[in-house]
Amino acid sequence: MLVMREAGLVLAGALDQAVAAAQVGVTTAQLDDVFAAVLREAGATSNFLGYHGFPASICTSVNHEVVHGIPGEYVLRDGDIISIDGGAVVRGWHSDSARTVIVGTPREEDVRLSEVTEEAMWRGIAALASARFVGDIGAAIDDYVSSVPGPALGILEDYVGHGIGTQMHQAPDVLNYRSSNRGPKVRPGLCLAIEPMLVQGGLATSVLDDDWTVVTTDGRRASQWEHSVAVHDGGIWVLTAHDGGASRLEPLGVTPVPLAG
Repeated sequence: MLVMREAGLVLAGALDQAVAAAQVGVTTAQLDDVFAAVLREAGATSNFLGYHGFPASICTSVNHEVVHGIPGEYVLRDGDIISIDGGAVVRGWHSDSARTVIVGTPREEDVRLSEVTEEAMWRGIAALASARFVGDIGAAIDDYVSSVPGPALGILEDYVGHGIGTQMHQAPDVLNYRSSNRGPKVRPGLCLAIEPMLVQGGLATSVLDDDWTVVTTDGRRASQWEHSVAVHDGGIWVLTAHDGGASRLEPLGVTPVPLAG
């Protein structure tokens, strides 16, 4: 887990740089270059690049693109909303994290979408601290999203979180919604990537001809937030957050505990 923390900190720094670079007039390929340069400098590698043939180090999903968007020649415009999803590998151990960024002048409904998605992720992480089963995470996410006043936001069910460790995607699946399937028991040693994806419209999605980019079929906008989290004997620690998640978890009544070693 300590090496996963190293991978998580490298990834957090790389996402910091990519998020800062997400400005009007910048291409999504340039964001990929910024991210990749940070990994190279740290001696880490990307777990996205080459994964089942994926051609880049990050996914850049813009506006109605939900997940798995491929960086390229697209030039960011004022008011775009973009999810930047990346991963890093250090000495064979993986990290995975995503953030949503609004470029230039934000639209109120997009700010709400991103903020609710991010808070839903933190509610799921907070639930993990006392969870008996992995399914408790999805229940907490679902309960929070359902409680938010205003226009309903949809939780995608076709794309979920996952276990992470010596591979980027491992069992178990981490659902972002309440289900009768409670999943496996939560035990020390478990590491999970918790990643709710919310949409402003319907839940129907399709995959573009590039065989990667997932879009909403109604053209409404989407947001993704993700952190990798470790469960250990002392509690939980957010591997891909600089402060281990303390600033967002403590107001929810959870104090993350650093990894020993």
